[in-house]
Amino acid sequence: MRRPSSLLLAPLLFLFLFLLGLASLVWNLLAMLLYPLLPRGWGTRLGRGMIAYGYRAAWAVAGAFGLMELDSSVLDQFREERGLIIVANHPSMLDALILVARLPHSACIMKAGLMKNVFLGAGARLARYIRNDSPRAMVKLAVEDLKRGGQLVVFPEGTRTTHGPVEPFRSGVALIAKLAGAPIQTVFIDTDSPFLRKGWPLWKLPPFPVRYRVREGARFDPSPDAEALLRELERYVAAGVKPAPVAA
Repeated sequence: MRRPSSLLLAPLLFLFLFLLGLASLVWNLLAMLLYPLLPRGWGTRLGRGMIAYGYRAAWAVAGAFGLMELDSSVLDQFREERGLIIVANHPSMLDALILVARLPHSACIMKAGLMKNVFLGAGARLARYIRNDSPRAMVKLAVEDLKRGGQLVVFPEGTRTTHGPVEPFRSGVALIAKLAGAPIQTVFIDTDSPFLRKGWPLWKLPPFPVRYRVREGARFDPSPDAEALLRELERYVAAGVKPAPVAA
């Protein structure tokens, strides 16, 4: 079936982004008020649950508008599994939104600068997302969260893929798994579009709908040899990634 023209759907994309931004702003203002009032456990559960609910609603709206098609139902089997690390490839800016929408107990590792973002920061702090500015602190907080029964969403490349099937993996994920005794569940994010890949201009419209699918991968047990586990994990994910679409 022929895709609808990007120009025809452009107003709907701008409306979607406006609604998403407005909802994020309202929630983050509320989260800013709730953070000092709620006990840590309640705040974390509420923060993560609301982020998951909000992004699931956003994907539903994007689908109704004909902008996106997402099949991520494979993640539902991991929804209630505690102390689990979810590792994925990183083709686009939307990858974290895809995963956390189905994983309401999960935390992400975030760039420290985003913790000050008016649309993201307060909600991320309430959900106890993990800053990446100090590697030692990042590992410590991630291990503590997993031991408390949380989940951790990790993109070991550390940035969106630009070369080869994946960028070189950073060592944190295998070390976190070792120290927390946490298994690593791999998933693959497939897309038929280069939309919001590294270097994609924000003003450039893709052919719609942009399609995403999440596939289940293998599970890896934590290992005392974190470096060997990291190499094995990188080889496996690189071999399983589907060829990336090329920007027109």
